[in-house]
Amino acid sequence: MHSIGSRVLERIEQVCPDDLHRDIAQDIGMTPDAFSRALRDKRQFSSLELARLAERLNADLHWIITGAPDPNRLTVAARHNFDHETGERDIPGREGDEATIQNIALAYRQAYREPEIANPLPDHPDKARDLLGDAFVRPFAERLEQRLGVDVVRVPDLSTAYSFTVGGRRVIAIPATGNWFRENWSMAHELGHLAMGHHDEGLAADVSEKHEVSANSFAADLLLPEDVLGKFDWDHTGDPELADAVWWLGVSTDALARRLNSLNGYVPQRVSFWAGHPTQRLLRRCLMLDSAGDDVITQRMDEAAQRRFPLALQEAHVAGIASGSLGKGTLAWMLGIDADALEVDAPEVPEVKADALADALGL
Repeated sequence: MHSIGSRVLERIEQVCPDDLHRDIAQDIGMTPDAFSRALRDKRQFSSLELARLAERLNADLHWIITGAPDPNRLTVAARHNFDHETGERDIPGREGDEATIQNIALAYRQAYREPEIANPLPDHPDKARDLLGDAFVRPFAERLEQRLGVDVVRVPDLSTAYSFTVGGRRVIAIPATGNWFRENWSMAHELGHLAMGHHDEGLAADVSEKHEVSANSFAADLLLPEDVLGKFDWDHTGDPELADAVWWLGVSTDALARRLNSLNGYVPQRVSFWAGHPTQRLLRRCLMLDSAGDDVITQRMDEAAQRRFPLALQEAHVAGIASGSLGKGTLAWMLGIDADALEVDAPEVPEVKADALADALGL
């Protein structure tokens, strides 16, 4: 898209393809003829018209003018709830999650004042698996940060997983629920959104649906690749072997059943049976691990319930507090503690005597 007019036309096709151009023109205070000429680059849009147009189309004004996304604009994608009976997707907690999303974004904006240009993400799940390395599902969040440059935040105040880019930094935010296999799928799903550039708000419903399907397919190929699943004899797999597979694949029994059905057209008997039960039940009854008496199942659950922010982000806030450029409030929120209880190196505030203050104010 090399001109403002062509970008406006593209956005109209994305969000309101059935709206008449004359109605859009009327909404932003233009005549149909002036709007038509502006779309064909025969006339320039005024600043006010562009501002109104960006609002009307729920578009990034910076992108409309320059053709590049605003590096400081927060663009969000989310993992939708999916009703397998009705086929409908929704995010019932989106409005309630907004304040937490904005708080996370604020933490990044405060720590990193200059936008950065991130390296491209792998465009295929196989490439992502290669970069993440073997047995990545246990240290999934750490691998995402260290090997793909995608930060992972975990907080209890979210209803679902989100991903967004703020200041050029890619972030996946997940709810702290203790459900580690759902967490793995959420991170894989949101990685798909980031890799495929799905972060654009105000999309038409059919486009949003396609994005969700694509992100879910990315997650399935990343966590349950066909060649890996093909190595198992699922029809003759006993409960201990199934529990071991679920543990190392890092997914729920339900997700495994749906993936096998998608690939093979049916669900093996034992997988089908356990798909109707909580995954934790299979693991606690059947998983055989040489763990020296440690309850590794509870350990993994505990890890997925812990508040988490990248250490680099925390260190940037500590440095900002030490220099006097940041207060303690945001770091305390990240840590889930009261700001008064946070002990960090901060500049001393000199005590000002009342008489000196009165003199300075001319009192």
